[in-house]
Amino acid sequence: MTMQPLAQAPRALLAGVKAVLTDIDDTLTLHGRLPAEAYDALWKLRRAGIKAVPITGRPAGWCDLIARQWPVDGVVGENGAFYFRYDEAAKKMIRVYAQTAEVRRANTERLWKIARRVLRDFPGTAIASDQAYREIDVAIDFCEDVPPLPLATAQKIAGAFHAEGAAAKVSSIHVNAWFGDHDKLTMSKRFLAESFDIRIQTELDRIAYCGDSPNDAPMFAVFPLGIGVANIRPYAKLMAHLPNYVTAGECGHGFAEFVDAVLMARHA
Repeated sequence: MTMQPLAQAPRALLAGVKAVLTDIDDTLTLHGRLPAEAYDALWKLRRAGIKAVPITGRPAGWCDLIARQWPVDGVVGENGAFYFRYDEAAKKMIRVYAQTAEVRRANTERLWKIARRVLRDFPGTAIASDQAYREIDVAIDFCEDVPPLPLATAQKIAGAFHAEGAAAKVSSIHVNAWFGDHDKLTMSKRFLAESFDIRIQTELDRIAYCGDSPNDAPMFAVFPLGIGVANIRPYAKLMAHLPNYVTAGECGHGFAEFVDAVLMARHA
């Protein structure tokens, strides 16, 4: 499978988008920052009445702020462990988890035993600096706040968690690990159905997913309008499923490019 330039995406497919799901790191952000173009693109989606939902490996603490302060309709965080949606009318944060609090506590103890061994076995790694704000998973930093390690090392780290029965996904900066059968796709389906009565099963062509790295592959396998920002290319050989389309721009600039294409198709 090859990724086609975004310019080749059918206009009718772009014009029909009613929800945009998007990764955050290196999809919305650029060198760790949220560029103005990407933030403005989220506002453009809101003004157009298109749902915007970050689907991220980032922690609960960050997701609470994003759900409150960004122009988004909710957030799926920690790789599908929960969704948060801020009800502006009721001034209330709605929090839905894949696991009970008791199960989360038990799983956390098991995860940390593995994580401490991973840090010993893979010199140069560290616990991610956002770990204090996580509720479910453990994030091992191999590229964000430590000198970058090879992607092959990140894959070996994921393998160490898999060997202990944990789930693990490699992003562009972290290896996220957890116990449980939740994932980005499962919680995205639940969020859209429970919050907006949008059913992925019957409205697949009207939902777009934007991403940049191997942990986005399961989402690209499902959505016909899968969009990779240009910096996905170095990971292409490592991914079982690629997006159907790729932007010319990298990171948040590529996301903004996609949003502009959707809005132009609507008004064509």
